[in-house]
Amino acid sequence: MPIDLKQVAAVSGMNGLYRVVKPTRSGVIIENLSDNPQRIVAQARHRMSLLDEISIYTTDEEATVPLAEVFDRINKKYGNDLPLSDKPSNEDYKAFMADVLPEYDEERVYVSDMKKLAAWYQIVNKHIGFSEDAAAKEDSEAEEEKTSEKKEKAKK
Repeated sequence: MPIDLKQVAAVSGMNGLYRVVKPTRSGVIIENLSDNPQRIVAQARHRMSLLDEISIYTTDEEATVPLAEVFDRINKKYGNDLPLSDKPSNEDYKAFMADVLPEYDEERVYVSDMKKLAAWYQIVNKHIGFSEDAAAKEDSEAEEEKTSEKKEKAKK
């Protein structure tokens, strides 16, 4: 089960990611995801994007993959250690993206998007985390589903 990103937002013009705390009359109280969290009010002039609503363009029939699913793929493949050097080149980011999401649309997904993806993943991994139990539960549910499908076929 991919991570829940419904309360995590990116705010245009502001670095990092923010947790949505609660609404106010003039906007929303947000708290930055950092070692020293600070709360501020994001007003209507701030453009906020919930990470739960962001997807990455692909070339397959689905056309996009939700960001939570991409984060989940990165977590399963790399955990805490992304394969990027201290000063990754554009080619490093493209190789990383192709490794995690081979079907990404190279014409519509820019290197700047890949840089955000890597940075956001590290913030989410550090301050929210990925549940090992959720991944194990998902694997066991998938295994149970395969077993029940085999039983159904055997009955026929």
